[in-house]
Amino acid sequence: MTASIRTKLFLSLSGFVLLFVLLSLASLGFGLEKFYTWQKKALLITTSHNIDQRYQGSPEKVSLELERSANTLGAHIIIFTPEGSIKYSSVSHILNKQPPEPSTTSPTSQFRIPPNSMQLIKSSQIIDSQTVLEMQLDQMLKIDFMVLERQLMNGDILIIRQPLAPMSESAIAAAHFMTITGFLTLLAGCVWAFLFSKRFTQPILELKQIAQNMARLDFSQKCRVNQADELGELGNSINHLSDQLDTAISALNQKNQQLLADVEKERALDKMRKSFVSNVSHELKTPLSLLLGYAEGLKENVARDEESKNFYCSVIIDEAEKMDKLVKDLLNLSQLESGLFELKRTDFDLLPLLQDIAKKYMSVLKEKSISLEINALTSPEVNGDPRRIEQVLLNLFTNALTHAQGEKRIRLWLEDTENRIRVCIYNSGQPIPTDSLEKIWTSFYKIDEARTREFGRYGLGLSIVRAIQEQHGNGYGVKNMFNGVIFWFDLNKAEKPS
Repeated sequence: MTASIRTKLFLSLSGFVLLFVLLSLASLGFGLEKFYTWQKKALLITTSHNIDQRYQGSPEKVSLELERSANTLGAHIIIFTPEGSIKYSSVSHILNKQPPEPSTTSPTSQFRIPPNSMQLIKSSQIIDSQTVLEMQLDQMLKIDFMVLERQLMNGDILIIRQPLAPMSESAIAAAHFMTITGFLTLLAGCVWAFLFSKRFTQPILELKQIAQNMARLDFSQKCRVNQADELGELGNSINHLSDQLDTAISALNQKNQQLLADVEKERALDKMRKSFVSNVSHELKTPLSLLLGYAEGLKENVARDEESKNFYCSVIIDEAEKMDKLVKDLLNLSQLESGLFELKRTDFDLLPLLQDIAKKYMSVLKEKSISLEINALTSPEVNGDPRRIEQVLLNLFTNALTHAQGEKRIRLWLEDTENRIRVCIYNSGQPIPTDSLEKIWTSFYKIDEARTREFGRYGLGLSIVRAIQEQHGNGYGVKNMFNGVIFWFDLNKAEKPS
């Protein structure tokens, strides 16, 4: 399993801290004692130079300075005369002790330079013409010493004897201390590395989650990295990218939906065109067949008497008129639906138009025993194309005449709906099937094929009503009643002069 970036960062930082601690301990173990030795060597040389500059041959004058230097260094300071007499010793506090007579004092007297039989010289280094630095092993004490011998300017000999044991002890103590502090440093470094890696990778993990959501087309989550650095800039860029993708994909989805709607509409139009051609062909087939049949009959002198010839001619004329009406309705509907027909709007009185239609169909109403009731107490002024509005009224009225059953009653009334006048036409009879309420406005749609053909109708009347109302920008509709059907359409009210 691949480690996460947080784990990698934590391990890397912890490794760096561990490497630093190990390098520190290694350098301490291998170089601390040498560094102490080098430092003590330099300090001994500097101290010898200072004593040489201040010493004038009298230890009394610089005894305080000599004692301070010995205590500071933790070393033994001895000054000899060229003859070997001890003029100063910080160990036994000897000051200006003369050696005994040669006849009574042996060469190994304490007032002479002690022999070096117990001192094993491990190394010797000439600092300058007056100074020699030696590393000696005291064979009796088993202790290493750093011994600096310098011939002072007055001829006396200065010896500074520094034991190396304290330096080794200091190095060991420092190594132990550094080991403990190194462990604490490693522990603190690991804690810091964990917290740092967690804080550092938190924005990256958040950006990762946002990117995964964007891959799933979910743009709701936004980056909340408020840092004035590259991560903050990256968060702002991802937020901007998310907004841009959301906008682009939303626009693309909207266009796709529109395209699908256009495709469906085109399919519906294509289906409608095919159905239209089929219906027109079907409607023209019967009258054309009759025309051809009766015309051939006349040509072949099938009708020999005058009465038969008149019947044949009547059939031909009747079918030709039906075809003429069908062609005119088709042309009329085509002009209305194509938008090429321009309405001639004007203000006119609606009530006379209703009364004229009642007069025109009075004989038909009597013949079919249909009662007509017009409820219009006022004479409203409306705005529209009077000729087209009359066509709407005629189509709806003839539709009511055709389907009036039962009580055989037609009622026509007006309703005031704010800035419009609603014309309602009711006829008693059977209600329209629910699944046909929306289809009846489609061209050539017929609920009862046989009954419609019986009355010479082609299913275009309501389609023309729909087209004219849509051209006017007004509503229309139908609703079933308990014992009949109501058709209605709206008209704009005429604007009152100011």
